[in-house]
Amino acid sequence: MKVAILLYDDFTALDAIGPYEVISRVPGWDLTFVARTAGPQQTDSGVTSVEARSSFVDCPEADIVLVPGGPGSRVVMKDENTLDWLRRVAAGARWVTSVCTGSLVLAAAGLLDGKRCTTYWLYLEQLRELGAEPVAERVVIDGNIVTAAGVSSGIDMALTLVAEAVAPELAQAIQLGIEYDPQPPFDSGSPKSASAETVELVTGIAAQQDEWLSARRAE
Repeated sequence: MKVAILLYDDFTALDAIGPYEVISRVPGWDLTFVARTAGPQQTDSGVTSVEARSSFVDCPEADIVLVPGGPGSRVVMKDENTLDWLRRVAAGARWVTSVCTGSLVLAAAGLLDGKRCTTYWLYLEQLRELGAEPVAERVVIDGNIVTAAGVSSGIDMALTLVAEAVAPELAQAIQLGIEYDPQPPFDSGSPKSASAETVELVTGIAAQQDEWLSARRAE
């Protein structure tokens, strides 16, 4: 099973690395990080990068394709080279997956038309505008499409994928192997459970990030 994880500048590190930590432990699965041009791809923090060792030319097909999210996804949504590559790979893939706003990239490529899917809670309605059927769930499966909500849910998505593609027993073993036993200190991991003040704070931070990234790209 060949797995291709798309990278691009200003992606969110955990969106890609969380699933990577799960998928890399599946026996016989060959995983590679792919970008439009091979080389380091800067994360949205601006302080680190992850190397894509394969370019689109190097990776014309895959059994599983995974698209992480992040502020840079807004640029990728308009990049026809990336969208064309996704369409080509998805056409022959057994599974097409995303984390966070990675689903917006899939939708921009026309791969989520009429599909039930999810994304980061702030962008659910944008999925609808792109022709998808958004639902506020942590992991959503529709046919061979598997989408995850925000950032940390990529681990849940990857475990779900392994259970579907191989066996629940292997997924459970991997979960124990990485000791994924979340016990968050606060019940604020969803806009449904967080206070109105917390939701407002995060919404404001997201708006500031947009401004900061726009300014950085203009430099």
